Amino acid sequence: MSRGGAVWWITPRPKSPGTFAAHWAGYLVASGTPAESTAVGAGGDTGLKILLVRPGRRKYPVENPDTGSQRTSEMTLQLGDTAPDFEVDSTEGPLSFHKWIGDSWCVLFSHPKDFTPVCTTELGYMAKLKPEFDRRGVKIVGLSVDQTTRHEEWARDIEETQGTAPNYPIIGDSEFVVSKLYGMLPASTSGDPLVRTPADNQTVRNVFVIGPDKKIKLILIYPMTTGRNFDEVLRVIDSLQLTAKFKVATPVNWQQGDDVIIAGSVSDEQAREIYPDGWQAPRPYLRIVPQPR
Repeated sequence: MSRGGAVWWITPRPKSPGTFAAHWAGYLVASGTPAESTAVGAGGDTGLKILLVRPGRRKYPVENPDTGSQRTSEMTLQLGDTAPDFEVDSTEGPLSFHKWIGDSWCVLFSHPKDFTPVCTTELGYMAKLKPEFDRRGVKIVGLSVDQTTRHEEWARDIEETQGTAPNYPIIGDSEFVVSKLYGMLPASTSGDPLVRTPADNQTVRNVFVIGPDKKIKLILIYPMTTGRNFDEVLRVIDSLQLTAKFKVATPVNWQQGDDVIIAGSVSDEQAREIYPDGWQAPRPYLRIVPQPR
């Protein structure tokens, strides 16, 4: 449990502050000491809770009930969080992320290393799909844990093998800044990116969909051996944009133009005003209407 992690005591507090001091050795779990199993057991006995997390995540304060001091723990990015902002080099020049997004939607998709086979097919396919993303007001940006000069060389391979070169910026994350910021690599990651193998960076296989409000709307994580389904990303964006505009939800396998479900936050009285022609309701909680336009 200790490898690549940190442990913090969090509420509820023990019945007496003195009991906490006896178990503060639990903090040693972060450095992988033999206190690990004892500390975890003691935490359970005294009503304490512990949180095991990986570094390189969003931080929040946690209080030591003995001293009142606060340390920080870390969490992964979650849906609804603000996408971390950053300034980096890309194949299209310097990129200030939030400013670059502007009032658009955005897809940020990452790759463990240049000249990898599955990623080569993905980058080429995204270039072919770009007009569909443009039509929806969505900007595309790739990322790979390599220098932008290597991205440019890779782009030539992509064009020759996939028929289309990337027509969107690709971030050069050779110093692991964005990969760490978005929780794709541990905070301790360092070294020469040319020496690191794709397997070293295998967790850098994410898709983030970010709204105009800079909030994270979707997170997908794929293994290196499975190519991503970007048609599904388009489908989800259609749903996200529809449900952001109307108080509806989209059912399983929904496609543009299919029937939708009235959101649970809408009462029947409100629904009658919005949908005067009524709805189908095989169950009271399942109210089906045509897709609003």
